[in-house]
Amino acid sequence: MTNPTRRKFLQSSALTAAAFYIVPRHVLGKGYVAPSDKLNIAAIGCGGKADFNIHQAYNGGTDNIVALCDVDDRQSKKYRDQFPKAPYFQDYRQLLDKAGKTVDAVIVTTPDHMHAPIAMAAMQLGKHVYVEKPLTHDIYEARMLTEAARKYKVVTQMGNQGSSGDDTRVIETVIQKGMIGPVHTVYCWTNRPVWPQGVQSPKDKGEKQPVPAEVNWPLWLGTAPTRDYHEAYMPFRWRGYWDFGTGALGDMGCHFMDVPFRALKLKYPTSVECSVGSVYADFFKEAYFDDVCPPSSAIHLTFPSDHKKVKEIRLSWFDGGIRPQLPEGVAYEDVFQSIDGGMLFIGTKGMLTGGLFGGNPKLLPTARFANTALPTPEKPLVEGKTEGHQQQWVKACKQGYGAYTSSSFDEAGPLTETVLMGNLATRSYLAREDGKFTGRKKLFWDGNAMKITNYDYANQFVRRQYNGGYTL
Repeated sequence: MTNPTRRKFLQSSALTAAAFYIVPRHVLGKGYVAPSDKLNIAAIGCGGKADFNIHQAYNGGTDNIVALCDVDDRQSKKYRDQFPKAPYFQDYRQLLDKAGKTVDAVIVTTPDHMHAPIAMAAMQLGKHVYVEKPLTHDIYEARMLTEAARKYKVVTQMGNQGSSGDDTRVIETVIQKGMIGPVHTVYCWTNRPVWPQGVQSPKDKGEKQPVPAEVNWPLWLGTAPTRDYHEAYMPFRWRGYWDFGTGALGDMGCHFMDVPFRALKLKYPTSVECSVGSVYADFFKEAYFDDVCPPSSAIHLTFPSDHKKVKEIRLSWFDGGIRPQLPEGVAYEDVFQSIDGGMLFIGTKGMLTGGLFGGNPKLLPTARFANTALPTPEKPLVEGKTEGHQQQWVKACKQGYGAYTSSSFDEAGPLTETVLMGNLATRSYLAREDGKFTGRKKLFWDGNAMKITNYDYANQFVRRQYNGGYTL
């Protein structure tokens, strides 16, 4: 090469330098992962389900945990010990500000009321995000995160690991092949809550306790209204309080309802109605606990149908131990096979049932389908199945925006909106105006506008007001 230009020289030098830094796997030896092949992950939330999420994403060291965050030092201690070089913060905003340049992706495993602001802040910095279910605390947040994932072109995943399971794909294939005919009715149920609901809260009783030294209580409250600390809220039991959690439906709906949502390709619901378990404080005196979710509920959603033989699709949810009626000619153990709950699809030619994540799917009645084998899933199976859910996201992050994940926000956002419609109905059912329950009616939903059209009071539950200066 004679008389090279400065530009050509610099290009050649840059390529040569890159060849020394990105070392091929075969040079390093079998089983060795090049540093350039590792995803740098920040874990925001280090307790509860984070134990599973961090463990699965870290994958024994095939990827890096480079920053940690939790508002409770007790919850984070084991990971601070395991990853001593990872900087630790109590405030996620400080983590993103001070350690953000080292981070490729963020796992959000916090109480529901903090999912959206944390995920949005990470996506705005171009970070890929994995967010525990439910994706958000309210409907508006779910819509905003779905749109943001597209805008910032990041890889996303919600933590409903059943969406990566084989059984979910089997059921999807059964339904879409028409093996039980057009489906018109779906039932989903769970044994949750397994924490206190339908009880008087410490706030309503005027109880408070000293804040533990390891807990940053204002940061734990985050977007929620100010209240005094009490051990009844944390850890995990926050799920039953409206300010922090989304009740039994929020906890399990994204697992059970995910299967019919994708199998039937459901759109926005058109209506919702519900009833809830009552609690009585005294003889003929119904208790009014607006701080906590009810002990049980039955929620009924309707969806438009594209099939000419089915006018609309009805999906009913039951929690707190309530179950649907057993269909005629079906054995009890075939339908109610799992303590966690289950699902039942009713079509014009038969039925299909499954447990959590669609587990152990069965065609019913058994006499009619005795010689009918379940089909091979049409969609590719996920490596590791449900336990490969986090690593599927990790690998997709390395591929970049557009790589497939089982529960990307394009799927998880609309699903979460549908799940949270049930909570909107429940809160409307419990709402009192001038001492009267005025929201006990069928509510009609305009999905595009995110608005209840026949009871304006309910629209306050579409989007909550943030406390503490937090924004989306």
